[in-house]
Amino acid sequence: MRIADVLQSKSLRDVVTISPEAGVRELLATLSEHNIGAVVVSTDGVSLDGIVSERDVVRRLHSDGTVINNVVSAIMTTEVSTCSPDDDLDDVLQLMTELRFRHIPATDGDQVVGIVSIGDLVKHKIDQLQFERDQLDSYVHQS
Repeated sequence: MRIADVLQSKSLRDVVTISPEAGVRELLATLSEHNIGAVVVSTDGVSLDGIVSERDVVRRLHSDGTVINNVVSAIMTTEVSTCSPDDDLDDVLQLMTELRFRHIPATDGDQVVGIVSIGDLVKHKIDQLQFERDQLDSYVHQS
């Protein structure tokens, strides 16, 4: 299974982005409006400048309490791990588990083509395992 399979099955295919100059209040509204936990930070809506998640907001709020008065660029993660649509799902799951993050942008060259969460990957993996189980069950009962 490849990341491209997961991206294709997602109901929300458009990548939600936010400008680095946007305010944190706008970020919170975006997260809430789209019911998501992270947003790709992009100056042009296509390139990857960073990623900002609920966790980034919470950590900044805990450290100095001024998060609401900041812009996104002040709290975003700039060194972003990415995956490719051609990457193996299990490899990406392992990377996300080891590095302890829940969202990873998928890129093709310099262009963001999607974002997947650990939940997306686990759901896809479970669906695939259930399909294989059903196929094996059907095969056994036909013999």
